[in-house]
Amino acid sequence: MGIMRTMDVDTVLQRQESGDLKRRLRGRDLVGFGVGIIIGTGIFTLAGVEAKTHAGPAVTLSFAIGAVVAGLAALCYAELASSVPTAGSAYTYAFATLGEVFAWIIGWDLLLEFALGAAVVSRGWSGYLANLLGLPAEWFGEDATVNLGAVLVIAVLTVVAVGGIRLSAMVTNVLVVVKVAVCVLILAVGVFFVKSANLTPFLPPARPIEGGADVLHQPVVEAGLGLEQSAFGIAGVLTAAAIVFFAYTGFEALANLGEETVNPRRDLRVGILGALGICALLYLGVSLVLTGMVPFAEIDEGAPLAAAFDSVDMHWISALISLGAVTGLTSVMMVELVTIGRIGFAMGRDGLLPKRFGTVHPRWGTPHRVTIVGAVLIALLAAFVPITELSDMVSIGALSAMIIVAIAVPVLRRKRPDLQRPFTVPFSPVLPIVAALACLYLMLNLDVLTWIRFAAWMLFGLIIYFAYGRKHSRFR
Repeated sequence: MGIMRTMDVDTVLQRQESGDLKRRLRGRDLVGFGVGIIIGTGIFTLAGVEAKTHAGPAVTLSFAIGAVVAGLAALCYAELASSVPTAGSAYTYAFATLGEVFAWIIGWDLLLEFALGAAVVSRGWSGYLANLLGLPAEWFGEDATVNLGAVLVIAVLTVVAVGGIRLSAMVTNVLVVVKVAVCVLILAVGVFFVKSANLTPFLPPARPIEGGADVLHQPVVEAGLGLEQSAFGIAGVLTAAAIVFFAYTGFEALANLGEETVNPRRDLRVGILGALGICALLYLGVSLVLTGMVPFAEIDEGAPLAAAFDSVDMHWISALISLGAVTGLTSVMMVELVTIGRIGFAMGRDGLLPKRFGTVHPRWGTPHRVTIVGAVLIALLAAFVPITELSDMVSIGALSAMIIVAIAVPVLRRKRPDLQRPFTVPFSPVLPIVAALACLYLMLNLDVLTWIRFAAWMLFGLIIYFAYGRKHSRFR
């Protein structure tokens, strides 16, 4: 069987009863985790940046496209998560359907996605906190030589993540209440300052990028067709959609909590689809209000929402937005640290990573070793590396994982037609195939340099797999 050996689904199901990870989460906790990780950088930063640089007011359409593609993928996740609840999510689904080497690739890909996501968000958190409290720029924010703020928040949240899943859930739920309240306030007040002139034209005409751009920073689909890189127009909307997809990727983290959910066959699908639906509505509303309040060419890229309310002399709301950003980004990092621990735990349990990673703390019931190791790596990245350009890597990582999940749905149906499925994707295999193709098309709208970095990370991962994972796999 070699590198294409698969894991039996019954083995995955039996692991649910091992008791390694404690079942302490309910549907409302999963919705809280989902909203906690999805609402963050996308709503407080990306909406403004992409409106100004790629899509104009039509960034709302970009968020809508991202929501549709994420929704298709979420249906696939909901079927697999409720049928095969596991700590490994897409990694385990790939292991059960496509083979060990594909499982490794997707597990390695997910570790990249969530680690880079946490590092990017921690630097953004540091900047917002500095702006809110007037902290020194040499230690906080993107211009810091050593970003102390990012390191400190990762350290504190790691303690919470290791301290137990219930503690993580309680902290996340409190943060979610604050940031959702801020988003609702933005909509309730901002709608009175929307000017129709700022939304016209809704889709600005395409125009070449000033000064041109090298091929490395051109979307793959444009480079492949030999087209001139342009901003705005339909191409700009699609490029923005590929980038803001980063904002939706968090829902997949919930699939990693199957072994810690009291009733996973019901609550996982509720958490995944419920969180995505709530967040999509908030993204669409906030992006429309933002571009209606400020001409898109004048949007502040650093703190677009806060600056928008400052421009209409609503400074108290601007301060609350900064508070909402700090709490919002904190919950994103919280869930990403929890997710990294569960993915590493699943890979360590299977022997593809050192087996000590596949154990849990005897008292707290959390995969403490892999969580701490992941946090140290995230803190190092966040402290020294300006990684704003690497945010695209989070999108490409999430999209590639979703392609594997979409393919796994019809494959598992063929391999195990007898498997109990509390939720099924309608019109399979057509809808999963559409989901996979939509994710691939968004990937092709990311730039060439992102693809090169992604390929390098995957190659590095394969070297580790053949040097270590293949030899130590418990299924060898």
